[in-house]
Amino acid sequence: MNYDIFNGDADGIIALLQWRFADPLDAVLVTGVKRDVELVKLVDAQAGDELTVFDLSMEKNMAALKQTLAQGAHVFYADHHKAGDIPQHGNLDAHIDLDANMCTALIIDQLLNGRFHTWAITAAYGDNLIVKADALADKAGLNAEQKAQLKELGTLINYNAYGSKLGDLHFPPADLYRALSQYTSPFEVIKDVSSPYYQLQSAYQQDMDAAQAVSATHESAKLKLFELPNNAASRRISGVYGNWLANQHPDSAHAVLTENTDGTYTVSLRAPLNNKQGAVAVCGQFLTGGGREAAAGINALRKQDVSTFIDAVETYYA
Repeated sequence: MNYDIFNGDADGIIALLQWRFADPLDAVLVTGVKRDVELVKLVDAQAGDELTVFDLSMEKNMAALKQTLAQGAHVFYADHHKAGDIPQHGNLDAHIDLDANMCTALIIDQLLNGRFHTWAITAAYGDNLIVKADALADKAGLNAEQKAQLKELGTLINYNAYGSKLGDLHFPPADLYRALSQYTSPFEVIKDVSSPYYQLQSAYQQDMDAAQAVSATHESAKLKLFELPNNAASRRISGVYGNWLANQHPDSAHAVLTENTDGTYTVSLRAPLNNKQGAVAVCGQFLTGGGREAAAGINALRKQDVSTFIDAVETYYA
């Protein structure tokens, strides 16, 4: 059996798009909302199975990965999140790059020698690597309008991944991947008025308008923090809203807290764009925290721990 296991955000989807454009293969798709990151354990791998894993922290999947390798399956693993100690195993082909200006789709772009480069640029925009994506787009000879189109498409694909459950999303990520796989170029997606691009565009603007109407509940020289209400729109917009805030004020960290049904908060933290490190160190101090240097999160932060979280952010970036 072949399994394609991937994060449901822009980076995970587009990494897989490129890979399967280059090597078409029928595979079982294993994905979920953006914060569903322990996905390898969902596959009962057997000897001879082939697993492709994109944009999921190896550290978070380590136990399942080792079990999979022990069963005799082969694993191709590409990612840019915290990896832990990468197993040395003949059945594991790992491509891990933790640079804050890399994403999984760019790792795949390098492995494929840029065969689907505009898709990789789209993913970089979606992962909020704006400076990197602009530089790649300029080098590729794209004009300002084309750059803006790829930036919006990447943002919209990323926006679709956020939610506490699949019902929060406009498209289940596996369905969005299948829909986008019909277009070898991102510009074909934008040209097709029946593509997911246009549905996501309208929905994104509605959710963003609602988020931008909320005032900051904490604001200092080091951190701006926003608390969004418990509804699907808040859950959908939280991550891309955090990216948008980071781009407005690149010297400050930004946190978007979305209230969960149990009274805790889901946290999206963005490091200052001018100091893209430390987000995972801060969020990793909390039980359900994780992520990468520039962007990290906490799945369930108790309300009584919000002040502790604020102190942790401001201490780190002091």
